[in-house]
Amino acid sequence: MQRFARLVALFVVLLIARGVARAEEGFKPIFDGKTLQGWEGDPKLWRVEEGAITGQTTADNPAKGNTFLIWRGGKPADFELKIEFRMPDAGFANSGVQYRSREEPKKVGRWVVGGYQADMDGENQYTGILYDERGRGILASRGQKTIVGADHRPKLAQQFGDSNELAKAIKNHQWNEYHIIARGNHLVQKINGRLMIDVTDNDPKKQKLEGILALQIHAGPPMKVQFRNIRLKELPRQTPPEKGDADKKKIAFIAGKPSHGYAEHEYGPGCVLLAKCLKEGLPNVETVVCKNGWPKDAKALDGASAIVVFTDGATSNPILQHLDEVRKLMKQGVGLACIHWSLDIPKGKPGDLLKGWIGGYFEQSWSVNPFWTAEFKQMPDHPITRGVKPFSIEDEWYYHMRFLDGMQGVTPILTAVPPDKTREGPDGPYSGNPTVRSQKGSPEHLAWARQRPDGGRGFGFTGGHWHWNWANDGFRTIVLNGIAWTAKLDVPPGGVPSKTPTSEELEANQDKPQPPGFDREGIRKKIEQWK
Repeated sequence: MQRFARLVALFVVLLIARGVARAEEGFKPIFDGKTLQGWEGDPKLWRVEEGAITGQTTADNPAKGNTFLIWRGGKPADFELKIEFRMPDAGFANSGVQYRSREEPKKVGRWVVGGYQADMDGENQYTGILYDERGRGILASRGQKTIVGADHRPKLAQQFGDSNELAKAIKNHQWNEYHIIARGNHLVQKINGRLMIDVTDNDPKKQKLEGILALQIHAGPPMKVQFRNIRLKELPRQTPPEKGDADKKKIAFIAGKPSHGYAEHEYGPGCVLLAKCLKEGLPNVETVVCKNGWPKDAKALDGASAIVVFTDGATSNPILQHLDEVRKLMKQGVGLACIHWSLDIPKGKPGDLLKGWIGGYFEQSWSVNPFWTAEFKQMPDHPITRGVKPFSIEDEWYYHMRFLDGMQGVTPILTAVPPDKTREGPDGPYSGNPTVRSQKGSPEHLAWARQRPDGGRGFGFTGGHWHWNWANDGFRTIVLNGIAWTAKLDVPPGGVPSKTPTSEELEANQDKPQPPGFDREGIRKKIEQWK
């Protein structure tokens, strides 16, 4: 029995070790936990204590200026760095992690560094911000996405989080983990898994694409800072963006195979139309449409800021079939938008993952898919509703979706009250269930937005059965705004501008042949009534 117990324990340990190895794939330790081998700094101020690099000043042994412990293992360009840090004592403490930095010993002295700094301080006033040491100063405060221009000044592109709320994720005087990601001129800093800043440095004279790593002790009153578990993952170097392309966002559409009848579930034509509208309506947007399902060449999704899925659902859902690939993209902060049937995915692990990524999903035998006219009488104050006035339209509007508990991080975008008759279907995967039948008169959310804790975004839209509905300006603009927001683009005050497609344009390139007796005039009148 004891032997069996030992075997089980060993098996569990191996599983845990395997999981950790996978999670840390590609990362290599650059501190051995025992010595300062490979690092260089003032030996009076730096030592190893209890397995941690420790920098400390005292009244008798102060720092005469900002001084640094420099890693001599190279000058990383594109990389990910994970490092645990703490400032164990109350009172003054000011430090940071330098990356892509420089030193000029003949000019400013030994062990003095300038460049990008992932900042930290004892009271967490500045912890998480990006500071340019000996340079341009603060490039992004906590919760900010900024773009730095040729004038050397950061411009706020988005306030994605509240600084005080983000500070709550940082444990005072305890161990925290910085995760720094540098790719090309794009810099991201996270602490304990929470996105702190997102910076695109387009400053041609001041941006740095490679440089040294270093740890700081700040001049001032006595202080102590510690670092441990330092891991570096160097990435293939990206080619610097061409002038004018630095802010370009790539949006990849995954259009499903032909499905249903004429002008129904027109995945390919629908994606082509939306991609065209985004490219024409917003500057610096690149789109790619992958037809007939998940792209055979996964490189089609490389560099995407957002992925839009408009496909069949249930067991045919490409998200289900490529769950691990989607998970990797989500961990990179890629946005995800799901339209209509692509919201349908089996409950359990797939449903829970999709729910976490975009906020909700269609759960069979819980959600329903009737055809009805939804009246959207009020719009919430959100970038996705910009330029959209109240409207009503008939579609196969799914509702009673399975959302995150408490709608955590989820903002309803389109809400309407379904007719009671739509709740009277018999029990079935799509038709009805006792809970739906018991909630007559209740409002239902038909589109929503999700701000993920890791900084990524999600968008769900349950309409999209009828291809003609893209000619409804409110319907189309909500989806365009939702995709743009998911890609972390700035939604214009009037929404993403787009021209109302004509019936002839909507007829073009459909997946199914036009049936005999097609009522073109009726479609034209419907589009005209929407204007």
